[in-house]
Amino acid sequence: MSAILRPILVCLCAMADPALAAAPEVVAVTADKQGSDWRFDVTLLHPDTGWDHYADGWQIETADGTVLGQRELLHPHETEQPFTRSLPAVAIPTGTQTVILRPRCSMDGWSETGFSVQLTP
Repeated sequence: MSAILRPILVCLCAMADPALAAAPEVVAVTADKQGSDWRFDVTLLHPDTGWDHYADGWQIETADGTVLGQRELLHPHETEQPFTRSLPAVAIPTGTQTVILRPRCSMDGWSETGFSVQLTP
């Protein structure tokens, strides 16, 4: 193998690692109305590998992208997959029937794919 091709192949192999390619996935959401606000319990699945690459948050958005609440995750969950975290006291505008949950990864940022949740008071 030539000295030129070897570094290129090493780089390509590193980029093909499935743990680096997987975006965080919202696998379940429970939304409970509590008084005038809502509580969200969100279950995420992500191949966390440590402090350099882990699911580090999620947010609740309206259909137009307005952020209603955000949950920051402060550490990796390599041995706890999937995992569930909560966010209470989220104010939802009157008339809103659907929200989007969007997860974030410390390496790749916000997921392009959101998880739609129908709100039932």
